[in-house]
Amino acid sequence: MQEEIRKLLIEIGENPDREGLLDTPKRVEKSLMFLTRGYRQNLEDVVNGALFQAESDDMVIVRDIEFFSMCEHHMLPFFGKCHVGYIPNGKIIGVSKVARIVDMFASRLQIQERMTREISQALLSILNATGVGVVIEAQHLCMQMRGVEKQHSVMTTSSMLGSFRRELATRNEFTRLIR
Repeated sequence: MQEEIRKLLIEIGENPDREGLLDTPKRVEKSLMFLTRGYRQNLEDVVNGALFQAESDDMVIVRDIEFFSMCEHHMLPFFGKCHVGYIPNGKIIGVSKVARIVDMFASRLQIQERMTREISQALLSILNATGVGVVIEAQHLCMQMRGVEKQHSVMTTSSMLGSFRRELATRNEFTRLIR
């Protein structure tokens, strides 16, 4: 990978042998491996058994989970907040594991729409929840730094599964509580 990054530096008109760039290929490789660590993670390992018996079936919400991801189209960052809600069906998950699941999917080349769906499907499957709702609000540097250059645009996506899709009252409660 480092040799390819060196070639890329030459292609954009840089001198990879100048002092400030000598270690850049190594640093970029290390950075890319960190930013894409989600490819080397799986749901079961991330959850690591942190499922517990639920004493109620009341809605659980974790909101404002910060994330950073990279757009698969331009390999530029997008970042924002993810809001997750679910209705237990006998099990709840450790709260930090919800954030780790978000991070696992964010740490891959992504599009926001797919990432939203992947998070909701993962939680539905691991919890066998009655319903799951995920809303993501993000800014995309591919829109801010290039192309249309819209600095204050925010993209919002949602995935509503189970009772969050079927029952308007459940969906409305979730969306009201994440605001």
